[in-house]
Amino acid sequence: MKVQIIQDRIYEVRGEKIMFDFDLAELYGVETRVFNQAVKRNAASFPKDFMFRITKKEWKDMMSQIMISSENGKPIDTQRISSQERKRPPSY
Repeated sequence: MKVQIIQDRIYEVRGEKIMFDFDLAELYGVETRVFNQAVKRNAASFPKDFMFRITKKEWKDMMSQIMISSENGKPIDTQRISSQERKRPPSY
């Protein structure tokens, strides 16, 4: 797997470098719900701070930053942004 593919899916939230469940699921070739079920079934295998939910505001702010960011001086792939926008964090 190319390192750049993984690096492109790392974001910063609350000063922490994170990856979203849907990106991890895609990297592993499974549905997001299947990935999350596996994590829940094996919760003891992960550190307590392995995952957290972002707020709706954090999600909105992050999507705004992605929309206006650029990569190597070129706009970020809008197809990637569109697919991320459809994948909302779970409701609280």
